[in-house]
Amino acid sequence: MNLSTEKKPSKKSLSWSSTLEDLHGPASKKSFEKLNLAGINELSDFLWVFPLRVVELPPLRSFDHIEEGRIFIGRAKILNVQAKPNFRIKGRGKAMLYNIMVHVQDVLSDKILTLKWFNSYGSITSKISKCTYIEFMGEASVFNGQSQFANPEFFPLETPDDPSPFSTVSNELKIQYPTVNTVAGIHIKKFIDKIPKDLWDNIPETLPRAVINKNHFLSLKDAFKVMHAKIKPTPELEAQAEKRLIYEEFFEDQLKIYLRRKYFKKPKAKKYEVSNEVYSTFAKLYPYELTDDQSKTLNDIRRDFISEHPMMRLVQGDVGCGKTTVAMIAAMIVIDNGGQVALMCPTEALAMQHYVSARELFGDDTVTFKLILGSTPAKEKKLIQAGLLNGEIDFIIGTHALIQETIQFKELGLAIIDEQHKFGVDQRIKLTSKGQGTHCLIMSATPIPRSLSLTQYGDLDISSIKTMPGGRKGHKTRIVTEETYQQYLNFINTRLSLDEQIYVVVPAINESAEQEFHNLIDTLERYKKYFPKYRVEGLHGQMKSDEKAEMFTKFKAHEIDLLVSTSVIEVGINVINATVMAIINPERFGLSSLHQLRGRVGRGDKPGFCFLVNDKQISSLSKERLKVIENNTDGFKIAEEDLKLRGEGDLFGTDQSGSQAQKRLANIVLHADILYQAREDAFDLIRNNDPDILGLLDKFSKDSRIFTTV
Repeated sequence: MNLSTEKKPSKKSLSWSSTLEDLHGPASKKSFEKLNLAGINELSDFLWVFPLRVVELPPLRSFDHIEEGRIFIGRAKILNVQAKPNFRIKGRGKAMLYNIMVHVQDVLSDKILTLKWFNSYGSITSKISKCTYIEFMGEASVFNGQSQFANPEFFPLETPDDPSPFSTVSNELKIQYPTVNTVAGIHIKKFIDKIPKDLWDNIPETLPRAVINKNHFLSLKDAFKVMHAKIKPTPELEAQAEKRLIYEEFFEDQLKIYLRRKYFKKPKAKKYEVSNEVYSTFAKLYPYELTDDQSKTLNDIRRDFISEHPMMRLVQGDVGCGKTTVAMIAAMIVIDNGGQVALMCPTEALAMQHYVSARELFGDDTVTFKLILGSTPAKEKKLIQAGLLNGEIDFIIGTHALIQETIQFKELGLAIIDEQHKFGVDQRIKLTSKGQGTHCLIMSATPIPRSLSLTQYGDLDISSIKTMPGGRKGHKTRIVTEETYQQYLNFINTRLSLDEQIYVVVPAINESAEQEFHNLIDTLERYKKYFPKYRVEGLHGQMKSDEKAEMFTKFKAHEIDLLVSTSVIEVGINVINATVMAIINPERFGLSSLHQLRGRVGRGDKPGFCFLVNDKQISSLSKERLKVIENNTDGFKIAEEDLKLRGEGDLFGTDQSGSQAQKRLANIVLHADILYQAREDAFDLIRNNDPDILGLLDKFSKDSRIFTTV
């Protein structure tokens, strides 16, 4: 968060908008570059790099007062020093690193203990070998019932009574900062310590005064000073500071989401309307009656189609609830009005399946369908590009190939995005920007917890499909262990003998020397030996498009009994006769992926079975995660657990994997109550035209990342 909009000052005068070079000069250029890549460009960015720990240092004491897990300062005589070579650093210099063990005797009690340094340079051995006495500071641990210290700080002494910097720090605070993009915490602390005191006393307020008063918040200045121990923290002060800053993050996010929603709703959109009679004709193309939730969602969409602004609607629902049916009927409404439709899928397999299903359902007589993939030949792509531009193609289905600059439309009326969680926000915007006021329909089979719907998807209207189409038997899930492995194989054999089909999913194609998990090549051969009477084939994402298409077609036509595959079959594959989903090394998959995979079975009038197959020991955490899948069919519960594990992704950027999450303190699962309060306060102030909130909206509206995210 930028705390100041003033111009960059000269090096003589520092402000919160000063660069790192202004603070420290050009000497640390490499560190600056690393910090810049991590998003730290101005001094104000350091405010959001919080200490890992703030510990009050104790006085010098005898070894009798050592407590495990606590900082201790001791003074001792060196008894012996042992240094064992560990390994040599690669590259220039090739310095040897040592593991060092030093036995010392307390000068205050005569007790003996061990100090250890791991992977240390030889200079430490040389330095400590020259000492007769040392004073050391570190955190105590226990090994084989004895106290020891790993990698303590130390100061050489000539006599047991010499002064040292450690024994004079009683009641001072030891502040430990995290490593940021390989810049060590000790260097981060040096940067932060150089920030002048007058800046800490002049951190400008950012929240509206009404919000601060209503919630009895600390000032932003005091909150940051507590977090960085510029004010001696107490548990009560720390809690108040954290709450203030968590609220700050959520409040700013909600304002940006409001602006983004307003921005995308601003253009005029073409209206697409059909009579109830024509609508019923589309619905009756399906061999079953729409569920109440499907009908309600379609009513939402029809209302959006006749409003003045583009639809931005997310349809969420568990695997197999009928989201695609809703999307296809919406597409037919647009096409019936002369508009074009684009459906973007995360995988070629899913795109091909949608293409085949749509043509089977609607036929080629009235609707012109085309499929475009990354592997589509250049000559064919040019024909498709021309057909889209002149309006000959009504419905284009494809992968990321749809967002290439060469793809243009005569009238893109509706952009449909399947499995939104597989795409970044910017990809959604790239597709919808290919038309003027294009309506957008997003499908997600990963149910979205309320907290995430207010952040990651806060700029969208949301429709939920919770009821399942009639006649489906659903699925049961069981964890397979070494003890039950043979029973699992017997069960598969039984289902095969009943003329049913099986999926076996593995986490990788080839064997990996670095990690121990099963791969497709070995698993395929093993299952061919397990079930020699049946047709067993393999499928993976690196196969050519026509090979994958052939494999899907053969499996659907029951020319394959057991398909060993990678997670390429995770989404959209619909083979009613497949009743068993076996997932090998399930700990290698996210919870939502496991839930998606098991949704491939139990889609018809036969019950489905999902087996989470572990033939080796896994961690207790992995077992706990798999129990969530075994004991829950509620996609919302699973999504909530997955969110806790993955993080929530980047709200105003391209990343949605959680690997570069913007949040610094706020967690939408742990702090959902603060999120809801921040949202309520923000929208109350917007409705009331609060002057402070209008100023903040004006400031954020100048940040183009909110609207382009590219």
